[in-house]
Amino acid sequence: MAEKKMVEAITSMDEDFAKWYTDIVKKAELIEYTSVKGCMVIRPYGYAIWENIQKILDGMFKATGHENVCMPMFIPESLLQKEKDHVEGFAPEVAWVTYGGNEKLEDRLCVRPTSETLFCEHYANIVHSWRDLPKLYNQWVSVVRWEKTTRPFLRSREFLWQEGHTIHATADEAIEETERMLNVYKDFCETYLAMPVITGKKTDSDKFAGAEATYAIEALMHDGKALQAGTSHYFGDGFAKAFEIMYTNKENKQQYPHQTSWGVTTRLIGAIIMTHGDDNGLVLPPAVAPIQAVIIPIAQHKAGVLEKAQELKATLEKDYRVKVDDSENSPGWKFSEYEMKGVPLRIEIGPRDIEQGQCVIVTRHNREKTIVKLESLQAEVAKKLKEVRDGMFQKALENRANKTYACKTMDEITAVLESKGDGFVKAMWCGDEECEDKVKEVTGVGSRCIPDTQEHLDDKCVCCGKPAKCMVMWGKAY
Repeated sequence: MAEKKMVEAITSMDEDFAKWYTDIVKKAELIEYTSVKGCMVIRPYGYAIWENIQKILDGMFKATGHENVCMPMFIPESLLQKEKDHVEGFAPEVAWVTYGGNEKLEDRLCVRPTSETLFCEHYANIVHSWRDLPKLYNQWVSVVRWEKTTRPFLRSREFLWQEGHTIHATADEAIEETERMLNVYKDFCETYLAMPVITGKKTDSDKFAGAEATYAIEALMHDGKALQAGTSHYFGDGFAKAFEIMYTNKENKQQYPHQTSWGVTTRLIGAIIMTHGDDNGLVLPPAVAPIQAVIIPIAQHKAGVLEKAQELKATLEKDYRVKVDDSENSPGWKFSEYEMKGVPLRIEIGPRDIEQGQCVIVTRHNREKTIVKLESLQAEVAKKLKEVRDGMFQKALENRANKTYACKTMDEITAVLESKGDGFVKAMWCGDEECEDKVKEVTGVGSRCIPDTQEHLDDKCVCCGKPAKCMVMWGKAY
């Protein structure tokens, strides 16, 4: 009987990065395409990654005082029209419901692209006094944006996310919330996803529709393109005025409250793939890996091998997500399969190992093998999982450092990108939108953010030569 074939090869990322990405999402069984263009099935292995992301983030939100709610999926057009800039910003991406059953709707309904207007309507009903503030709300839902070009996880017409929406008595409190949640995202990405990010403020031309200020975390992918991994917005009192939300302050005067919103999406799964993956497949951060350690029995037909593998699993599964693969595929096939699925640790146990009271641990990110005594396995697994996370973070940090270029002129930007490839470009800017547009037109890199950590690279704007106001991080983006 022919053995099941070895895991199919993945296109090399250097040969075709887009094909490499598609191969991984398909062959690692993260998604399946559907008959609805731009919409995907998130398969159990992909969804388990999202569940782990959700669980950790939800705990972080609750630790900062936030509560979960759930708003309707539909927004009446009349409600959406109340905030002019907001509706204009989302108009090209909105999907509309025009019929309910056989009846044409008088007020057509939009399938939520985001829920600011619904939260505003709700806040207008429940916020009356300073005692009602702040409201720190979040929801975990799906949203729909009718994207023209789609790619699994990175840009799809329906995607999963969380959207935080908060309302505060003062501008200072709301700005503090906006910055706090941006730093929650940074902490999550760096600590749990092993993905270094740059925090900063978006330029005015790139801020969220209806916001006074937008802040973002920007990550650099393996191919040198940037990915906006999360955003946090300060709305001021613009939405409150549009939706007539007012409260009575401690001096018994009527005031408009100040609002924020912030969100991350299933795009984070795409970020994990493109930050950490290699030519053998996924490399998953231990914190969100559906399987943290897979136990592979060697010569499992021999007496005692499967029993020992199950015994190791029973020891480890109190603290970790562990699987024993006792299928009839060869050990070589299993090694390739779990490498492709990005499982952080592989534990091999065979008759000789059992005799010697040991096993072999292989770390996915660098394929290093370590012989471990069975009595110290629990402690070694903890140590190795930390090694994996730290090694992944360091590798991503080095990739970013190697692909970050400081430039003083547009000619320098063009030359460095041609010779070294895509990456982050640090360059000074005068603050003029015309210069921002011209940099993109001439060099192909757009503004990603004005980083919180500023460097004085030059006195002059990279484009016009006039006095510079700040350093901007530029790049090509997904």
